[in-house]
Amino acid sequence: MSGTRLRIALLAMALVVLLVWAGPQVLARWSVARAPALPPPDDVAAALVVPPGFRVALFAEVPNARGLARGEGGTIFVGSMRAGLVHAVTDEDGDGVADRVRVLARDLRLPVGLDLWQGDLYVSANDRILRLPAIEDHLDDPPAPEVVVADLPAEPHHGWRYLRFGPDGRLWVPVGAPCNVCASDDPVFASILRMDPDGSHREIVAHGVRNTVGFDWDPRSGDLWFTDNGRDWLGDDLPPCELNHLVTAGQHFGFPHCHGTAVVDPDLPPADGCEAYVPPVQDLGAHVAPLGMRFAARTGFPAPWRDGILVAEHGSWNRTRPAGYRVSWVGLDADGRATAYEPFLTG
Repeated sequence: MSGTRLRIALLAMALVVLLVWAGPQVLARWSVARAPALPPPDDVAAALVVPPGFRVALFAEVPNARGLARGEGGTIFVGSMRAGLVHAVTDEDGDGVADRVRVLARDLRLPVGLDLWQGDLYVSANDRILRLPAIEDHLDDPPAPEVVVADLPAEPHHGWRYLRFGPDGRLWVPVGAPCNVCASDDPVFASILRMDPDGSHREIVAHGVRNTVGFDWDPRSGDLWFTDNGRDWLGDDLPPCELNHLVTAGQHFGFPHCHGTAVVDPDLPPADGCEAYVPPVQDLGAHVAPLGMRFAARTGFPAPWRDGILVAEHGSWNRTRPAGYRVSWVGLDADGRATAYEPFLTG
């Protein structure tokens, strides 16, 4: 993939993850037909294809953007990976184009995951979770990050973490597998944790989750749904990545023994078959690397799009023909069964 095409693809992901994560107030701005104030060298808007009635425009350019969260005051907080930075992006005149990009924190280790709770910004940083109190009141004089959790695994493999506060007021944090595929003796790996905002009362709510970096709660049932990235080195077309639904705390979703609906791992096959594990609601494309996901019902989208989930697919890194680099839509019926899996944004 050429550098130009990769740049467009990554900008597309950043734009639409922002669209999905930021909520309806920001979404409304995206529908306004306007040219970006400072267009990038490539015409991003022209390169992206969305369904009729939708438009995408550039909101901001932030280096090494990876995770996003929106504050109650409209600030878009942006995490990064190798840059080690947390940014705050503000649209101060409300015209749908960012006016300022501030750096809130530097020299952090993989500060990807972000969310806000009672005005405080929580940031993942590999083995730590940090907090910046009352952050929207201090964008120009940000406080030094406070350490909330300091004992998560420090392994670099899948060591950057998503995090989010659930409707239960607790902090949900995944811990990815420390490998491509392996069976760890430590149950915290390949899991999703839940804890109080101060890091106490920690528990594992899902097992067998290789590396989830995006989840959301069903606005109807309150159940957790999440994406999961499949393992590598089984060829171009195996295994699929996944969209999963957690119904009961403690469920096991198959890793490292089973992948997707029915792919048995050749290196670590299950002792008793894959029936013991929870299958995905939808197999996603192999190696598409799903990141952020949101129930479209939260966005104010029209039918049929509101009856489903939007998934940002970061894209493959070692497939012969690249896959992903798009936002997909998974349609759902009233019982939570998948009815469609198709592109929503491409280019």
